[in-house]
Amino acid sequence: MSNISNISKPHAVELDFSRKYDLAHARQYLHKHRHGLARRLSHWRDAQIARRALELADEPGLILDLPCGAGRFWPMLCERPERVILAADRSADMIATARAAQPPEVVARVNAFQTSAFAIDLGDDAVDCVFCIRLLHHVESSEHRLMILREFHRVSRDTVILSLWVDGNYKAWQRRRLERRRAAEGRTARNQNRFVVARALAEAEFGQAGFRVLGHLDFLPGYALWCTYILRKAA
Repeated sequence: MSNISNISKPHAVELDFSRKYDLAHARQYLHKHRHGLARRLSHWRDAQIARRALELADEPGLILDLPCGAGRFWPMLCERPERVILAADRSADMIATARAAQPPEVVARVNAFQTSAFAIDLGDDAVDCVFCIRLLHHVESSEHRLMILREFHRVSRDTVILSLWVDGNYKAWQRRRLERRRAAEGRTARNQNRFVVARALAEAEFGQAGFRVLGHLDFLPGYALWCTYILRKAA
């Protein structure tokens, strides 16, 4: 498509967690969200929240799904026949897994390509909305989150939908208690690559990157870590 840039961006940041998504891990990720009642209910709730977020974003017509993972949101994004969907992931194996796993009529609707959220191979104002589910909870530093948010601001002409782990709920309290106990015992979490961000800090970072908050949707209010934000570029 003409709005996919051919200009490479060699200085993209690479976080440790992103290196694990080879073909075997991509297939494991796909099956994880399909097996078991709890996982199927979780995916149903994710899709329900995503539909509502898209409504709050005025049903964008041209969407970038980044990172697209194994394509689990592609069928939902394709529910509106007029929508144009770009999908991208840093992992070529993830994209290949998505193409093989999703229905052919869905795959035909999606233009997928490999890129990094830190340096997206699209031009300025290329899409109506960046749809970013399950990435930012892997990003520990405010500096790196701001780099991603500013890249989203560059690529989107209007809105961004993103999810992350926030505080102010039971699971965040439980996680802090566990971390304090580990610290008191001289232990640290091994291979930690998921992080809770204070709501106030996350919302401040959105403002720093040039967005205003249209709304937010909690996965399970008062209990779960996940929160989905709908952002619009500030005037």
